[in-house]
Amino acid sequence: MSDKNRMNKYQKKIKRWDNLIDKLSKSFNEGEIIDLEGVIYLIGIQELGKFDKIFKKDEKVNLMHIAICKLLEPYGYYKFEFVDEDGWPHYSLNSKLPKLKPGEQSILMKESIISYFLKKGFIN
Repeated sequence: MSDKNRMNKYQKKIKRWDNLIDKLSKSFNEGEIIDLEGVIYLIGIQELGKFDKIFKKDEKVNLMHIAICKLLEPYGYYKFEFVDEDGWPHYSLNSKLPKLKPGEQSILMKESIISYFLKKGFIN
């Protein structure tokens, strides 16, 4: 792949991320810019499907875990197992997560989030 193609692909990812953040911020955060953790939290709520519930602190942590598992499932790191009697999805670790630097973790999460919202039809 040429440097120009690589740059265009990178710029397209940045534009998609910025558009996604803008859309989510307007829809769910009264226009204030939502951060990466906020997006992960929203995905957790989406995956749980309980939109009108007020969550306790430990439930919020569990929601973020659900989101991370869902986001990393296509990469083979997690495997969906079942939904429990309270409606919470459960995943198992399928393969060990790679040791990534913080910046690399952020890139992986942003790419997986973009893929998630593309599949959901929320962005294009």
